[in-house]
Amino acid sequence: MRINNNMMAMNANRQLGINNTGTAKSLEKLSSGFRINRAGDDAAGLSISEKMRGQIRGLNMASKNSQDGISLIQTAEGALDETHAILQRMRELAVQSANDTNVEVDRAALQDEMNQLRQEIDRIGNNTEFNTQKLLDNTFANKKFHIGANEGQDLEVSINDMRADALKINGEVYKAEDVDATNIEGLQVRSLDGEKVKIKFEEAGDKDTKTGALYNKDTKEITVTLAKDTDITATKADVKTALESVAGEANIAVSTTEDFEGTDTLTAKGTDLTLTAEVDEDASKSAGVNISDQKSASKAITTINSAIETVSKERSKLGAVQNRLEHTIKNLDNAAENLQAAESRVRDVDMAREMMEFTKQNILQQASTAMLAQANQAPQTVLQLLR
Repeated sequence: MRINNNMMAMNANRQLGINNTGTAKSLEKLSSGFRINRAGDDAAGLSISEKMRGQIRGLNMASKNSQDGISLIQTAEGALDETHAILQRMRELAVQSANDTNVEVDRAALQDEMNQLRQEIDRIGNNTEFNTQKLLDNTFANKKFHIGANEGQDLEVSINDMRADALKINGEVYKAEDVDATNIEGLQVRSLDGEKVKIKFEEAGDKDTKTGALYNKDTKEITVTLAKDTDITATKADVKTALESVAGEANIAVSTTEDFEGTDTLTAKGTDLTLTAEVDEDASKSAGVNISDQKSASKAITTINSAIETVSKERSKLGAVQNRLEHTIKNLDNAAENLQAAESRVRDVDMAREMMEFTKQNILQQASTAMLAQANQAPQTVLQLLR
């Protein structure tokens, strides 16, 4: 019999330590609700669940991003709803003014309201914003709504210019004046962005060269090269066709009045032909849609119809994006919910099963404590030998 090393007590003490640790872990899991509270609980499971958590939180934020996108679109679409209402009123005024039962003073009053409505369309276009971002002035272009949890999961959205110029109801008409001492009557070049129109005319160096135009985006200048055939350079129709070829790039509209004759020609006079026609802001122009006479009012109906169609197209586009985002939100929420369930299976504790483990560990802990007490009493039998 040995008293320096009580192996029974040491063994009972070791088992008690193991049972204490098991009980502590069970208590931690039951109190936190997690099966994995530290990497040591399940290293692989922790890595997997943290990756899932990143995806879940990303999906939830993407859903919020989509909701913010819908709010932005609703702001823009709400403003365009009012623009639509204004255009309908403008059309109504044009139809009214086109009736010759009106006299000059009546049409002047109608024109006054028309001008005010046009200015309000500009004000809506310039002032409508969401989170300090302008929406309808052509600056909201190629914006990205991030609608996914990972890189590159974007939806690109652009809102076109919805101001009076873009809707072609501003009516500012500029003329290119005095080309080689010959005024091209009836040819009108209209700026669609409100900037000055610069047109430079040059004579082609060789005969039989086709009349054409080039636009320099740096100087914002249009150069029209007039084809040369003996002393005739080009017809007005040739110049109109050439200008139309660069209209999209230069952001201009080219049109002619009724007295325009396509067979009229421009005569070359050597280097004197190189002239520049630059239109100042005070150049000949009419403000707004003109309904001051029957003919103009009748034409205005078509102009306003075109503007209404443009706004309708933009609202339809925005509505389609909104519907898409609503489906996006449903998909994101569903994906986040399913991924949350998967993460729960990895990380959350099964309370019933863990309660069984805790009960077992608790009983073992009590049994180990009792056995340790018994083991500590065993060496006392040595005292019987000392009597």
